[in-house]
Amino acid sequence: MDLSTIRHPVAEDSKAVDALILRRLQSDVVLINQIGHYIVNSGGKRLRPLCVLLAARACGYGGERHIDLAAVVEFIHTATLLHDDVVDSSELRRNRDTANVVWGNDASVLVGDFLYSRAFEMMVDVGIMRVMDILSHATNRIAEGEVLQLLNTRDPDTDESRYMEVITRKTATLFEAGIRLGAVLAGSSKAIEDAAADYGLSLGIAFQLIDDALDYSVDNAELGKNVGDDLDEGKPTLPVIRAMAVGTPEQKAMLRNAIENGGREQIDAVVEAIASTDAIAYTTQLAQTYVMRARNALKALPASAATEALAMMANFAVSRTH
Repeated sequence: MDLSTIRHPVAEDSKAVDALILRRLQSDVVLINQIGHYIVNSGGKRLRPLCVLLAARACGYGGERHIDLAAVVEFIHTATLLHDDVVDSSELRRNRDTANVVWGNDASVLVGDFLYSRAFEMMVDVGIMRVMDILSHATNRIAEGEVLQLLNTRDPDTDESRYMEVITRKTATLFEAGIRLGAVLAGSSKAIEDAAADYGLSLGIAFQLIDDALDYSVDNAELGKNVGDDLDEGKPTLPVIRAMAVGTPEQKAMLRNAIENGGREQIDAVVEAIASTDAIAYTTQLAQTYVMRARNALKALPASAATEALAMMANFAVSRTH
């Protein structure tokens, strides 16, 4: 599915968000400009700000504050990427060297901090206490998710429940917050706001499930990072957790070793174990369940081109190849 079709109802809003992001990235510190532009212009899908724009229009908002909040959400997301890549010692994202490879860990962390602070500066400018409440809570939840993921690192006893808690907080929270912001701006009823937020949370979970399935099912060029990076970093994601749960004793032993010690050199055996246990299909099916939940939540929103685009985005979350 072409993202341009999904973006069509808010195409002009999206252009305004892109322009605002570039304006608010500006700093008189040259290194901030360099790193900020490097990662913001690195080819991301900008799904999270798109969610804000579509949700606002779907709920009947006619103003322009959704453009500011879409940029805020993108800055928060970009800050998390900078910090994630340092924590994970990642070297490749979206087929480019990560910022920490190019400029070093210290610069990446500090520019991530700048993006967080700029995001909060912008939300204060919007001046709606409910908005600040939603985003401050979301950033805390994301940080908690990062710490929970750290606790799971190199732990082969991480189960599906612990994994789901991580992705709910770390990934789905920002989708949920972005969608809720659109409903809040429109002055929606609590029922509509909660339904919109449920859509966002379910979409975010489905999106991360597919991300983790793709880590073991497509090649480097299409994925935009190295296949098996998560395992090499000691992250037990659902395909590996499922393969360990239903695999042979030999497969379980091999996967435990890969989680504990890094599995890059064993990646062929790991991929084979995941394939033979249908762990990718299991992960994808769970993602489909959350997509259905997301689409059902949209029934509470008024029918519109923006609402239909949100439904298409749910389908895109599970049909994409990168």
